[in-house]
Amino acid sequence: MTVESTAARKPRRSAGTKSAASAGAKRTSPAAKKSPETTGAEPELVQLLTPEGKRVKDATYDPYVADITPEELRGLYRDMVLTRRFDAEATSLQRQGELGLWASLLGQEAAQIGSGRATREDDYVFPTYREHGVAWCRGVDPTNLLGMFRGVNNGGWDPNSNNFHLYTIVIGSQTLHATGYAMGVAKDGADSAVIAYFGDGASSQGDVAESFTFSAVYNAPVVFFCQNNQWAISEPTEKQTRVPLYQRAQGFGFPGVRVDGNDVLACLAVTKWALERARRGEGPTLVEAYTYRMGAHTTSDDPTKYRADEERESWEAKDPILRLRTYLEASNHADEGFFAELEAESEALGKRVREVVRAMPDPDHFAIFENVYADGHALVDEERAQFAAYQASFADAGEGK
Repeated sequence: MTVESTAARKPRRSAGTKSAASAGAKRTSPAAKKSPETTGAEPELVQLLTPEGKRVKDATYDPYVADITPEELRGLYRDMVLTRRFDAEATSLQRQGELGLWASLLGQEAAQIGSGRATREDDYVFPTYREHGVAWCRGVDPTNLLGMFRGVNNGGWDPNSNNFHLYTIVIGSQTLHATGYAMGVAKDGADSAVIAYFGDGASSQGDVAESFTFSAVYNAPVVFFCQNNQWAISEPTEKQTRVPLYQRAQGFGFPGVRVDGNDVLACLAVTKWALERARRGEGPTLVEAYTYRMGAHTTSDDPTKYRADEERESWEAKDPILRLRTYLEASNHADEGFFAELEAESEALGKRVREVVRAMPDPDHFAIFENVYADGHALVDEERAQFAAYQASFADAGEGK
């Protein structure tokens, strides 16, 4: 189903949400007032499951999920629940000083699980640094994601074991890597595809534009999956573009489509469609998953300084997990036993994550000085010596007590 703008529609309010009469007391961001994309209004997009959990039809994309079974639906729900629990545990661990930083995916579970489950084993995935749900779908142990954020390694997994590349911190550069890899896939004559993830902020980077150019000219079998969570840290999407992000593909000569990023079925269907296009030799596609970042950009960020309370509350009513649960219950595809079992599994996952992270070694404080220059450098040697003296000062202070 293609949904037109619903700016006038009242969002469902969750328990404990303040009434409209008290809204005037809330902080209102000037940026949030200007754009329907930051007020909870939905632009035209592909949707198969409404925020109220009702299944709707779409002639183009319905065939890609028409044969989905109740077991597979429960699997999608399980994926989102466990991914969210892992994410919450990682956030807590960072707050407790066990991780240096964490980039939460809260609110983006449907976009990641739907698209991740659309990939085949032989497809290759290039993530940015927030694709914890996609990593889950590719079979990467979630605890392996945490080593980098604790500073004990540069990734923690072998990219070739799961066809899932290491996280990329440099914004947008992975789209070039994905394009080059896809060009190689085409030259090899393989029928696999490549998918590159990035955010709305990265869409303004020159690397992404170059990727679009090369992929279009060389008809590369790559899907560009943009999770538009509407905020590039504190910068709203309206400050980056005058047109919807998916329309940028038109200027490069390949299709773009906007999907409801909180609808796991729609994300699954649209990504399947795009990947199949790529495998048939029809070139790249840009998928814009229109979603919302419910938490902070990272744990070093405070979104209350730039986002309105009512904006967040309107998106809470579109929660991707609640949406699918409502559909499962209404369709009699899941009972209380399933949900109770999943809750127990979620608790076990949280416990395992805590235990594994706390058992990780402390990072090597001097590793930062290694491999800066191939033949060494006097300034680096001086900085290493200064840091060594600084570290030693703590030991000296302890002995003096």
